[in-house]
Parts: sequence; C-alpha cells; structure tokens
Amino acid sequence: MTDLTALDASELAGRIHAREVSAVEVTQAHLDRIDQVDGEYHAFLHVSGANALVAAKEVDDALSAGESPASALAGVPLALKDVFTTTDMPTTCASKMLEGWISPYDAAVTSKLRSAGIPLLGKTNMDEFAMGSSTENSAYGPTKNPWDTTRIPGGSGGGSAAALASRQAPLAIGTDTGGSIRQPAALTGTVGTKPTYGTVSRYGLIACASSLDQGGPCGRTVLDTALLHDVIAGHDPRDSTSVDVEVASMVAAARAGANGDLTGVRVGIVKELHSDSYQPGVISSFDAAVATLTSLGAEVVEVSCPNFVHALAAYYLILPSEVSSNLARFDGMRYGARAGDDGTHSADQVMAITRAKGFGAEVKRRIMIGTYALSAGYYDEYYGQALKVRTLIARDFDRAYEQVDVLVSPTTPTTAFPLGDKVDDPIAMYLNDLCTLPTNLAGHCAMSVPSGLASEDALPVGLQIMAPAFADDRLYRVGAAYESARGPLR
Repeated sequence: MTDLTALDASELAGRIHAREVSAVEVTQAHLDRIDQVDGEYHAFLHVSGANALVAAKEVDDALSAGESPASALAGVPLALKDVFTTTDMPTTCASKMLEGWISPYDAAVTSKLRSAGIPLLGKTNMDEFAMGSSTENSAYGPTKNPWDTTRIPGGSGGGSAAALASRQAPLAIGTDTGGSIRQPAALTGTVGTKPTYGTVSRYGLIACASSLDQGGPCGRTVLDTALLHDVIAGHDPRDSTSVDVEVASMVAAARAGANGDLTGVRVGIVKELHSDSYQPGVISSFDAAVATLTSLGAEVVEVSCPNFVHALAAYYLILPSEVSSNLARFDGMRYGARAGDDGTHSADQVMAITRAKGFGAEVKRRIMIGTYALSAGYYDEYYGQALKVRTLIARDFDRAYEQVDVLVSPTTPTTAFPLGDKVDDPIAMYLNDLCTLPTNLAGHCAMSVPSGLASEDALPVGLQIMAPAFADDRLYRVGAAYESARGPLR
C-alpha cells in the first residue's frame, strides 16, 4: 500500500475527492506518523487526533452524499503554528505565560481552514511569541531539523517546517515577521510564502509586531503552497490591517509556471544580498539557481538596493518597540499565567513576578530594548530613525521593481547551524535574517523554494523570490518554473 504520508497535498486531495482513499485514512496515517517520529523531532506542542478525525469524517460523509469538496484541499490534514487561536486546542505561543490557555474564539485563518474541510492535526512548536530564528526559544524545548537532528530547523516557525520535512503533515501554516516562514523553509528543504501584508487576516493571530506579522502557507511543493494560499487569503473586516483588494489565483500562477517557460520575466539579483561572507555552498547553490532561471528564458540583471544594509538595525528597533507594546497585555491580571498572588504582594508586584516567570530570556530582551527605544528622550533618536530607514527600504524596492518583475537572493546566509551554537549570542542569531527582513519592512511578498543541498554539509539551501505588494502570483509562477527544472533535492 502507498505510504500516504509520502504524497504531496495536491495528490492526496485528488485521491480523496476521487474516493480512492478516505480523508480519515489520510489523517490517521499522519497521526500515526506523528506518534512514531515526533518524539525525535518535537515539531508539535499539541496533537488533536480525535478532532482531526472528526473533521476528516465530515469530509468523507459529504463526498459520499455527492456533495462537492468544500475546497481543493478538503480532507488534507494540516499542522497549525501555535500562535493562531483555536477553541478546541491550547494556544500557548510556546510560552509559559499562556500554558494551557484555550481561546474563546478561532482565528480567521483557523476558521478558513475549518470551512475548507482541512483537518487540523495540532499546534506546532515555535520560538516563544515568534521571537527567534531557531525554535530554541520555546519554553517547551527546541524542535530538531529532520535533515540532521543535531541542527536547528529555523525559526520562529521551526515546528511547522519540521512537521513538513519529517512527513508528519502535508501542509502547514506559519507566520512571518522577519523571515519566520521563509527561513525555516530554506533550512528544512520545504516551501514557504510570506504573503503581501494585509492579504491574509491577522484576526486571532497573537501579535508579536503588528506592522510586520503576516500569516502564510507552507508546503513541500510550490503547488501545494499555492493551494493553501488561496484558501487562507482574503479580506477580513475584523482585521483593521486587512486590505480589500482582489488577489490573483496562486494556483493558476503555479500551474502556468510549471511548464517551465519564463520568457519575458525580468529577474533582479539584489547586490546587497549576495556576499562573500555567506557560506560558500549557499552562494554556489544560488548561482546555480540563477543559471537555471536564465535557461528557462528569464532575463537576469543585477540591481542595487543600498538601504538594505540598514534593514537589520531598523528591524531590531521597530520589532522590539511593537513587542513592548503588544506584550504589555500579559500582566497576570486578565488571563494566562499569574504568579505571586499569595496575598503578600501588591498588584504591581504580582504583575512583575508573573512577567519575570512567564517570559523567557529572548522575550524579555526584546521588551527591554523596545521599551528603551520608545522612552522619552530616545523615541526620535532610535524608533523615529528606524521608521525613516523603513521608508528608504520601501523606496529601494520600488525603484528595483521599475526594472524587474521579481528579485532573488539566497534565503539565508548559511545552512542550518548546530543546536546551541548561537543561543548565547543574540547578534549572531539575528544575522540569520539578513536576507528576509527587507520584505517585511516594506510589506511586500516573498517565497523560499528549495534550491539544492550545500556542498559542505549536504543540508538544504533556499532560493528567495520577492515580488511587489499584491503581486504574490509572480512568486508562484517563477517558483513553480524553477522547481520543475530543479528536480528532487535527493
């Protein structure tokens, strides 16, 4: 019998809808796989087997009654990053601050997945409150990279990426604040897309940095990711940052790209995102990917975005500032953890004790940086300056897109590094996001697609494809064309 966990989501959907296999069988196969291997990888924080099987049976019953599938992915199970609220599972953000907390409402993305007939296998591990690049900042222990369990899977969405790479789920949802979908995708040999800001609802997505956070789809192929993107995208009046615009079909773009013809597509190599300091195997893989794009008919030119060199500094002022504001709500008074409430402490002391015990080191670091940057006398000097740099970065993108249709770069400067290697060096950790940060600051869209294995360590490398706001379909056309020409990773 075919191993159902080895099949792509699109193939699983086709078999389920043709009634060659049931959604219950597919979901059970993935639950069995989780039971077998997740003790080694720790991709999941919570598994919801019974609820997933109930959702799968509803799909099977509807198909048996002659009803059309609720979506192109109906019956295909999914792993959900533990930052989206769910009424039937805990939402912890991998933090002791929210340990065991169950939301009274579903996030918009959660609701869309349920309406589409997609069973939710469970919630995946992450860096606490989405702050980190390695999933080592989880209060419940790190996730391990299925390619090499001594290595990190990326972050903050390492759990979702590892679930895909280890065949525990055919689909996953992540969030991308500065690369937290694309960086794990690159390091695990999977596909991940950061949609244009405002095109996927943030309602029920517990905020890290509100002007940067964006939920997005993750898969093992470009087509699978496109199918999921079409399910979760759309305007939501409950989200004040949601944009009411018509977005092209990602599936149509992916299918068009799969024919391998990029004639007339202009591709720009970002000079500032191609450095001799990057790992040699990453650069050689990227250069080979560019050669492949050229062979498919794309016109490749180099472009300069000079303000990208300031992206890291600007990001790590803007993000902590928003973190300081967003996480003020976790005070031990209304919901979540409470410590020190023994009758001997004032309300202020209870808040201080709760936050000291509930937050991990990286979250505390960013809260303190952000509070300082927003304080009287320093706001204009730090946060205000960072906002000006953000505008300059957006203008660099605008000028670049006057010359080209998409931009490309390595997704990460290196392959996955060893667990514990950078946990005590925040600056070294932050440098892993060099290539992904500019897109979030501008609010544009980007994708990481596997581009091979590095020669030094045989670990996955990602090709980052970037496009202007609301041109997400370009990512899928170029990504699918490249994926088709590249062939399997191994």
